[in-house]
Amino acid sequence: MGRYVVRRLLQMIPVFIGSTLLIFLMVNVMGDPIAGLCGERACDPATAAQLKREFGLDKPVWQQYLTYMGNVFTGNFGTAFNGQPVTELMATAFPVTIRLTVVAILFEIVIGITLGVVTGMRRGHPVDTSVLLFTLVVISVPTFVTGLLLQLLLGIRWHWISPSVRYGTIDELIVPGLVLASVSLAYVTRLTRTSIAENKRSDYVRTAVAKGLPRRRVIVRHLLRNSLIPVVTFIGADIGALMGGAIATERIFNIHGVGFQLYQGILRQNTQTVVGFVTVLVLVFLVANLLVDLLYAVLDPRIRYA
Repeated sequence: MGRYVVRRLLQMIPVFIGSTLLIFLMVNVMGDPIAGLCGERACDPATAAQLKREFGLDKPVWQQYLTYMGNVFTGNFGTAFNGQPVTELMATAFPVTIRLTVVAILFEIVIGITLGVVTGMRRGHPVDTSVLLFTLVVISVPTFVTGLLLQLLLGIRWHWISPSVRYGTIDELIVPGLVLASVSLAYVTRLTRTSIAENKRSDYVRTAVAKGLPRRRVIVRHLLRNSLIPVVTFIGADIGALMGGAIATERIFNIHGVGFQLYQGILRQNTQTVVGFVTVLVLVFLVANLLVDLLYAVLDPRIRYA
């Protein structure tokens, strides 16, 4: 196991460098950040040249990337165009988005897996058909529509929640977390249902039933444990996607998290902010995938890493 972890960590290095290089190049060609700094009126040549020197934009792109990566390894993600260090923006944005992501993942695990087990064990029954139709509707409706609808009904019309998140506490993030997790929750339900329906016909399940084991133990200890591998794969990859894809949800509920900062950075063409936040999200993706691979051996004892 230790050798496998070391090998995976070494494999993450070129992936991280390649991903950050691609992101850096894409962000640097999306527009002129100096023009965004000056607003509607164009900067005069002297001011534009001074700003480029100040932010290092007068150097070749490859040199800017090397400088940026050298600073990243020292914990310096640069300075936003408003003069605030990007690390300060991260310190305020990431805790909120992490709490929002945790709430969303809990909804996926608790509701998604529970509905998947129920429908997988009762495939073809009315409850199975109802859940399938419900998940199809959830997948078909865009997240921003779901968010606006819940905000209108629960926040404005019925006054059950605050339409706008103020402090980013867990209780305020329950409805936004449900909105963020809605599509993924539907996919988790369908994945669990399919995996349960396939594995319940396996020989090891029939053997456990023939030995007289309680039904609950057969489902939890044998059937569910082996059926969770594709679900864990999806949830592990979904962690980074939720953190980076929360732009619509955070905009609707006025949550000042990672999605909000990315939106502001793209809108203002603030390259340092965008590249810095996406760099951390790349690390989140890589670490989450590593943890998912290690979790396979916990779920299925037959999996061994050399």
